[in-house]
Amino acid sequence: MSMSRSLAACTLPSALLSVLFSLTTPVFAGIGFQPVSPDELKMTSDPAAPGAPAIILYRELDRYDDRVPHEDNYFRIKILKEEGRKYGDVEIPFYRERDEDISGVRARTIRPDGTIAEFHGQVFEKFLVKRRGDARILAKTFTLPEVEVGSIIEYEYTVDLTAGFVYSSHWLVDDPLFTKRAHFYLKPHDEHGFTLRWSWQGLPAGVVPKQENEVNHPVKMEVSNIPAFQTEDFMPPEDGLRAQVEFFYSHDEVVERDPDRYWKAIGKQRNGRLESFIDKRHAMEDAVAQIVSPNDAPEVKLRKIYDRVQQFRNTSFEIRKSEQELARAKEKPVENVEEIWKRGYADGQQLTWLYLGLVRAAGLEGYGCWVANRRQYFLDPKLMQGYKLDSNVVLVKLNGKDLYFDPGDKFAPYGMLPWYETGVPGLRLDKDGGSWIETTLPESSDSRVERKAKLTLADDGDLTGKVTITYTGLEAMYQRLDMRYTDDVARKKFLEDEVKEQIPVGADVDLTNKPDWDSSEVPLVAEFGLKVQGWAASAGKRATIPVAVFTAREHGIFEHAERIYPIYFEYPYEKLDDVTITLPAGWQVSSVPAAQTVDKKVVAYSLKAENSSNTLHLTRKLDVDTMLIEQKYYPALQHFFQAVRSGDDEQVVLQPGTSVASN
Repeated sequence: MSMSRSLAACTLPSALLSVLFSLTTPVFAGIGFQPVSPDELKMTSDPAAPGAPAIILYRELDRYDDRVPHEDNYFRIKILKEEGRKYGDVEIPFYRERDEDISGVRARTIRPDGTIAEFHGQVFEKFLVKRRGDARILAKTFTLPEVEVGSIIEYEYTVDLTAGFVYSSHWLVDDPLFTKRAHFYLKPHDEHGFTLRWSWQGLPAGVVPKQENEVNHPVKMEVSNIPAFQTEDFMPPEDGLRAQVEFFYSHDEVVERDPDRYWKAIGKQRNGRLESFIDKRHAMEDAVAQIVSPNDAPEVKLRKIYDRVQQFRNTSFEIRKSEQELARAKEKPVENVEEIWKRGYADGQQLTWLYLGLVRAAGLEGYGCWVANRRQYFLDPKLMQGYKLDSNVVLVKLNGKDLYFDPGDKFAPYGMLPWYETGVPGLRLDKDGGSWIETTLPESSDSRVERKAKLTLADDGDLTGKVTITYTGLEAMYQRLDMRYTDDVARKKFLEDEVKEQIPVGADVDLTNKPDWDSSEVPLVAEFGLKVQGWAASAGKRATIPVAVFTAREHGIFEHAERIYPIYFEYPYEKLDDVTITLPAGWQVSSVPAAQTVDKKVVAYSLKAENSSNTLHLTRKLDVDTMLIEQKYYPALQHFFQAVRSGDDEQVVLQPGTSVASN
């Protein structure tokens, strides 16, 4: 099976672009409910969406990027089947860390007879499952009253954006439900110096956004009969696969039609800004003298400087201050690396540039790079979307190798980039406009979950003992990132739940140590007390136990017969299990499964069970050394994970002692 470890180029949604301007207090009117339609009430199905449990009859999105930026949303959904009643439980996602909020929630249910049940309930707030290391995604949730088959549900809300900023935005045109009709509207920000551009993908034939009259007038679009968007496990970021229109603002935008000239101009522009920011050679040399010794080897200098920069207070990983708190602080924006050194804190982007300034002052060859963060999109250079180079890293050339660093990303280990900055294209900046590079993709062995267990099986079949889990590399980084805003109680529960989810039956788990949550270098080590009741199953006069213990995560994946999208792993990783089980006195091992090895180059699996005296030694390894696999290889990948599940389901057959067997 030939599978590539490289990243394919696709298109994905725009990143947040924020540029300061004046502040205003928001007051919004919303869109308003539509009249009750007898034809919609009588509808029992739609030939364009056969078998659909529900469909969107009408949807409207009105975006206002003026001095009080906000977005009004409206949905009208017909419930066609019993399964469709779940859409009466509404979740509206938003990013608190981007200073978004949801207001003006109104909802109602139109009963099949045309009467109306207004929503007067409570709107709650909860956290949603998210991609590792992302900002915390929240949702406003509420439940509409009296939702039944034949009902129509309506709801509207406003996304409040921070006054004083200009935001790039996008219209996601398709939805998990079939959309019969939708209307989109954007009133652009119209202050002098800002240019609005847009691009689109996946729109119906003949449908394009239209702007009336002149620049900065409203942009509108009508669409109809949009198929439901299908989701799959381990798919690329879905926003890059959905039908959409992306809008982005730029200031002093480079105007070029040729991609090569466009990127050269972008590179020169960004290089000028970077060199101006780090051009404090004397201050940086004084700072480096406090960090390294003249006789240190280059590798030692790089490491010491990296560790020192990560000791700075990183404001990008703090809970964001309100506008009032920022106004009270009255701090001037950081203008150069010398100011960062004196202050002792900065945001992540600025700290990475500080690292570059210090590296150069230490006499090493370093370059600033802007790369395409693949958390949300894959860059296609032909589309000339400069805003998609939105993550900065430092490239150091040492002993003929290219080394990449991002100390401004909290908890990033030395020599490793966050997963979304690995295996991606970027511009290495210089005065001539720069050159294209591609960051390295780490090996699977760089990010490991290693589980060691010393357990005892009791006569009654219960399994007890100690489990030690060691997270290294990116695995440790994202555990720390996910828990960075929580207390010890929440962290304890988080780690205990992680273990419970990996065991295919109910288990009692108790964290017994205090892991190091603050370091970027030390592995995250968690120790647990474990008890699993009834782990041994009776089989006549014999008993059986599974050959693998921590395997639940691999059950149920890649079981669908067909695949629509490529298979996408955020980063390569390894899982290693080393389990020792002491048997009760008098028990014997009747048989163990044969050792297994399945190696498909980019994915590999091995399992081995050994019997020594009164002890079982079980070892298992799962290696995923790839990022993106084309969907044409899905049958081979599916077959591989079927082999993994079959191996994990093998049983060790035990012969209990005479007294136990008779009982």
